[in-house]
Amino acid sequence: MHGAMPELPEVETVRRGLGPVLAGATLTRVEARRPDLRFPLPEGFVQRLTGARIERLDRRAKYLLAPLDRGDTLVMHLGMTGRFEVAGGGRERPGRFALAQAPDPRHAHVVFETGAGALVTFYDPRRFGYMDLLPTDGLEAHPWFAALGPEPLGPGFDAAYLKRAFAGRRAPVKAALLDQRVVAGLGNIYVCEALFRAGIDPERAAGEIGPRKLAALVRIVRAVLCEAIEAGGSTLRDFASAEGSLGYFQHRFQVYGREGEPCLKAGCKGRVERIVQSGRSTFACSRCQT
Repeated sequence: MHGAMPELPEVETVRRGLGPVLAGATLTRVEARRPDLRFPLPEGFVQRLTGARIERLDRRAKYLLAPLDRGDTLVMHLGMTGRFEVAGGGRERPGRFALAQAPDPRHAHVVFETGAGALVTFYDPRRFGYMDLLPTDGLEAHPWFAALGPEPLGPGFDAAYLKRAFAGRRAPVKAALLDQRVVAGLGNIYVCEALFRAGIDPERAAGEIGPRKLAALVRIVRAVLCEAIEAGGSTLRDFASAEGSLGYFQHRFQVYGREGEPCLKAGCKGRVERIVQSGRSTFACSRCQT
């Protein structure tokens, strides 16, 4: 379970943590302590950001988007071990969560300072995260975004859409839901959890799922994501929210990581099994997921 990629709820939790500090803020100082993360930082990165105002902080799939008043958007991806720390600017840490371990200063790669005196530092020990500056008006056409399906929490993701997207597909429903062209931002953990709650066999062909189950699946995907966002994401190891807090949805997993344990559905005498699909672990109860 270690080293899992942050999924949509983790990224949304980070967006909500950074929003009050960065949305509307002017970047008075930007420091790039190395020329690259996973990819080289764009040319003129520091100069293009210094003095710019961040209009708002958005999320698309697992990307954080900060449109600037200069016509560019700062695109940020956490990779596997990326995290932000917020300090200064009168920002109080919320007390609901246990604090994550203090990050290692050797892994502090990019620092943003705002006019209000907040310091936002991006740490990434493994450097799988990345940042770029892209023209805002061409963002949707960029290869990172052009093929993405609808947001699972947005209006475009409903039973009618899923019925069209799944029509005639022989691929297992688990693979179909993980396909970012079908729905953006869903990852392994939450797909396992949603299929369990919906009582759907992860190996079942996507095109064979009936309308009633599809409607339930859409509702459950939304519910699982919303619960995880409320809980602050589900930390497996490295992920920490912008306040340094760890997420607690992992303590509510009904199947993920519970191989060999009893199924939690009332009246089910099955046990959680782990199978491997396309190189990824799937957790399910073969007795009540049909």
